[in-house]
Amino acid sequence: MKKVPLLLIIAFLTSCSDKFLELYPQATLNEGNFYKTETEFILLANGCYVPMRDYEKNQHWVLAELISDNTTHQNNIRTGEASRGVIDQFILGSDNRAYEDFWDLSYNGITRCNKLLSELDREGVTFSKESYKDRCAGEALFLRSVYYFNLVRQFGGVPLVTTPITSQEAVGVKRSTEEQVYAQIVQDLTEAIAHFAKARDVAETGRANEWAAQGMLGKVQLTLHKYPEAQQALLAVINSGKYQLLSNYADLFNPANKDYKETIFAMQYSEASAEVANQFIFLFAPHTSGGAVTLRPNINIVGAGWNQPTDDLINAFEPGDVRKDVSIGYWNGLDWDNKVRPIPYCNKYKPPIAAPDNRAGDNFPILRYSDVLLMYAEVLNEQGKTSEAIPYVQQVRNRAKLTTPITATDKGALQDLIAKERQVELCFENHRWYDLKRTGKAIEVMTAHGKREQAMKPYLYDGAYTITPNKLLAPIPANEVLVNKLQQNPGY
Repeated sequence: MKKVPLLLIIAFLTSCSDKFLELYPQATLNEGNFYKTETEFILLANGCYVPMRDYEKNQHWVLAELISDNTTHQNNIRTGEASRGVIDQFILGSDNRAYEDFWDLSYNGITRCNKLLSELDREGVTFSKESYKDRCAGEALFLRSVYYFNLVRQFGGVPLVTTPITSQEAVGVKRSTEEQVYAQIVQDLTEAIAHFAKARDVAETGRANEWAAQGMLGKVQLTLHKYPEAQQALLAVINSGKYQLLSNYADLFNPANKDYKETIFAMQYSEASAEVANQFIFLFAPHTSGGAVTLRPNINIVGAGWNQPTDDLINAFEPGDVRKDVSIGYWNGLDWDNKVRPIPYCNKYKPPIAAPDNRAGDNFPILRYSDVLLMYAEVLNEQGKTSEAIPYVQQVRNRAKLTTPITATDKGALQDLIAKERQVELCFENHRWYDLKRTGKAIEVMTAHGKREQAMKPYLYDGAYTITPNKLLAPIPANEVLVNKLQQNPGY
């Protein structure tokens, strides 16, 4: 069967309960009688989050964390998913399902955002408060910007669509340049900030807000090396007084008491149903550990062992850094080769609290205040303001119980420290690959990492860790090249 082009208008099937944090489909909504009331517009806004929720739990960690030097996968001679394993080893192909699914979900989200924005000014629709309308607009613009930001960081220039289009029109949309996509992202975030500023009275825990948009704008401008603009956006978050570092790093990853003091924006998950749950711990635990790590021996995890911490990441933690034990756990038992050893695993995401199966409810942080502080230090340092930057790095280190004063006095030394701090502070949160690319370190770091991996692992695929400049961009999914006639990235 011929696949329908991805940019066509998708029927919106997602509603949600009265509680936004549950964010799960309850019924199919008929587009013909939708978009008439304030409640329906809020439901439509909720639906804009859903594709991101789905790709964060299934694909994004493969494309942004597993591909980096932070994580790898436990060898599995019984079963495994090749589409993930080859990405870990830089054997990248346009037929890889992980890229196709990520692309599909991203454009599904963009389509939802475009539809919401196009409907907000429909005649005959009234809002009990105009601020609800602004909140919906802000959410659509913010989420569309994040969908495009992740797409452009993965693939380079992509089709840029900002209004609803037909399936026939979709086939004719070709790739825009990176510059055009980034310009739209900046515009969307700037407009989102303005809308959110008028919607402060209806702000709601778990939703995107003004400060999430400011922080994301700072990250985008940092990626573009526009340091004064990034400084302005990030300083707005700091000066807002809305967020602070938690005193205990472990509290950030407690699904029983979710954090909204340091976490500025996160994907919301719940044990309430399979649709809104994640299975991180069931993917990341050693596949030989049975129920010892997941605490659910009734769940078969023979295909687990993903996002396993590498020696590179483990060794990046300084002695006394409390983040290490929070981030990395060890299970002592049989490994893939039937030898007993301590096997590291990602410890940030936890077993279910009450669900008897594999429904876990950890939120997934996308933007945290510590990230903002480290980005702000970076933009100051890049502008030669090294002494001004140091206190922001020191704040993050102090929370990690690394209270010795920073001795770096020159720009280069502080650059290295910030990069290391970002690696250990934000590990398993899908930042590392983008940080390596943004700072121009990806080929150097990953080539060295690959040599170490090859020296330890004789079972790697042929051609593993052959890292060439073209692999800094992911391949455009083969179906998009075939059906939508998109130009493929070089080398694929």
